Amino acid sequence: MAASDSALPQGLLSNDALPLYAQVAARLLDDISGDGARPGDRLPSERALAGRYGVSRVTMRAALNELAARDVIESSPARGWFLAEGITRVLSAPRRPTGTPGPAGGRTVQGFADYAEQHGFRIRAEVLESEVRPATVREAERLRIGPGADLFEMRRVRYLDDRVVVLEHNRLPLELCPLLAETDFSKDSLFATLRRADPPQLPRVADYSVEARQPTDVERELLEITDTTPVLVATQLAFNQYSQPLELTAAIYRGDRYHFRASITG
Repeated sequence: MAASDSALPQGLLSNDALPLYAQVAARLLDDISGDGARPGDRLPSERALAGRYGVSRVTMRAALNELAARDVIESSPARGWFLAEGITRVLSAPRRPTGTPGPAGGRTVQGFADYAEQHGFRIRAEVLESEVRPATVREAERLRIGPGADLFEMRRVRYLDDRVVVLEHNRLPLELCPLLAETDFSKDSLFATLRRADPPQLPRVADYSVEARQPTDVERELLEITDTTPVLVATQLAFNQYSQPLELTAAIYRGDRYHFRASITG
């Protein structure tokens, strides 16, 4: 999937979906979690870690600061980096069973804001609705939560360079990221908020489908459609790094501002 000059998709699969320092932080955290880590354990030097992950020391330091902000590691002056008490929460979080295949090549699902930042677009959003409510039976089935469990729901109109592109309807289990209920998504990124959760919620893979149709009157008004332009309705169910359903989204794009492209492998 990819965007044309005036379009931007949600649900893009890319190795570059996270900033490089965040990718390195996620890889380091995975490595730490698999090595019998305990609070107080010392990490290799920044120089050694930068060499291991093939990045500059500036990027490595940014990755370490990212983990420090989550209370996973901490620095000691003149002594280096050590695992903090927060590592115990990471180790106790549910993990994918051994042998369960993960997304190929370590890919991740890229959000609207991440892609826009990567390509130099200006973005803004108008939040139409944002609330916490009980999940319906159907939503609970798809998200693998109990019927009536707290669900965060949001509807937004999103713009690129002041041109309206998409009307989004997002639904996520609140338990996975309580920050959702207190974040202003007219300014903040949904996926960035998920990465700040404890433990971080990283959308790794998604079931994605697209269909074309004519817009409703409400959609026509919100998407500023004044002619016969159709809409493309993209439905996405994203899964986190533990293969748990994380986000159920319906995104309604202006057909003239969205380009869908995919690679199919056997």
